[in-house]
Amino acid sequence: MFENKDKQFWKTVIDTMQEGLMLVDRDGRILFINKAFENLFGYSMEELQGKTCEVLQCDCCFTERANGLDKYCALFKEERVRSGECIFRKKDGSPLHLLKNAAVIRNKNGEVVGGVESLTDLSRVVASEQVIDNLRKQLHHDEGFHGIIGGSHGMRQVFDLVASAAKSEASLVIYGESGTGKELIANAVHQLSPRSSGPFIKVNCAALSENLLESELFGHVKGAFTGAEYKRIGRFEAAHGGSIFLDEIGDLPLTTQTKLLRVLQEKEIERVGDHRPIKIDVRIIAATHKDLQQRIHENLFREDLYYRIGVIPIPLPPLRERQEDIPLLVETFIKRNRKKTEKQIAGISREALDILIHYSWPGNVRELINVIEYAFVLCPGGQITVQYLPSTLQTAFPSVPLDMPGLRRENEETSRQALINALKACGGNQSKAAKMLGVSRVTVWKRMKKYGIGREG
Repeated sequence: MFENKDKQFWKTVIDTMQEGLMLVDRDGRILFINKAFENLFGYSMEELQGKTCEVLQCDCCFTERANGLDKYCALFKEERVRSGECIFRKKDGSPLHLLKNAAVIRNKNGEVVGGVESLTDLSRVVASEQVIDNLRKQLHHDEGFHGIIGGSHGMRQVFDLVASAAKSEASLVIYGESGTGKELIANAVHQLSPRSSGPFIKVNCAALSENLLESELFGHVKGAFTGAEYKRIGRFEAAHGGSIFLDEIGDLPLTTQTKLLRVLQEKEIERVGDHRPIKIDVRIIAATHKDLQQRIHENLFREDLYYRIGVIPIPLPPLRERQEDIPLLVETFIKRNRKKTEKQIAGISREALDILIHYSWPGNVRELINVIEYAFVLCPGGQITVQYLPSTLQTAFPSVPLDMPGLRRENEETSRQALINALKACGGNQSKAAKMLGVSRVTVWKRMKKYGIGREG
């Protein structure tokens, strides 16, 4: 009788705990869960009792299995207390972030007979961290995303895709015009990936001849060809355990494409002049400014290789499609050049910035960097004005400084009132107001800031 009361007492204590509690036997089968556990996962005791803890899909356990442990739960392999943050799956399939503490249970003879896990809900903590991270990105947007500057909708989409792709081991291709920052994106993928501690090796596929390229990629043995006076380790071997960035992969010769396909399939390479395979563990990150589908139609790119390397496509928008990023980019590049040259240049004039915003930028961000560096050479100090911009930009917009459509600068009050009227007519929508006035959204935003105008005018 006393034992029944004792059991009921401890069950009451366990069910009043805020942390989830789970008991499993030596085979990982669930013997007991408390009320907090039921509330966390959405399962009842009846639904889980007798099932293995695999049903909870803990990501830490999957990692242990992938590492070759013969027990599903590493707790019984190592027979020690384990603690760490894990992601489980609730009954409805949604993720659940928990802090897991686990320990083995022994009988009087010291034999392991089961295990106990306590689980603390971290959902609020994770949500708070995400909010803080988003705020940090907004407050420090000028620092960029791993060196990539941009706050436009298109670039935020790219950053989100990069963050997700980095967690995968799948090969990916970065598409973008010359000068859009494909190498920076590739580096960000590597730095955010589990391979970040490994090497990041870069190869420009368009810069080398076919023979040199194969030697660069796969290495060669002594005497493999004329001039091969010593053994050379290729870029793939050098990238073992890390990532290799194949820039301009669209220019890869067909014969090299065939060998690269074999590398992807077999995960091994052969040095030029040798037939002994060498196992490698490398993630391929490729980039191109060309349309690979068109290259396939022209029989210049292998279709099977296209599907192998392009598991995750990451398109980069050209600068002309993200004009709202130009003021931020200009500010950042001015700061960098000021620090490098120690020239006392405070910023850029409104007229000069208007020209930069409306320019088409065929050379993208790289061209903008060159324009700012050019202006730093000519400008003695103070502000960068129109006269210090390259002549190609000055002649492209001869009337922009004095005659912006819809915001004619006859006087400050006229400009201010025109902007107020447009914002009121558009219900505070800056994009619609910009269209009405015939200017960019960035220009409207700058005028609002200058005149101290709110969204409703």
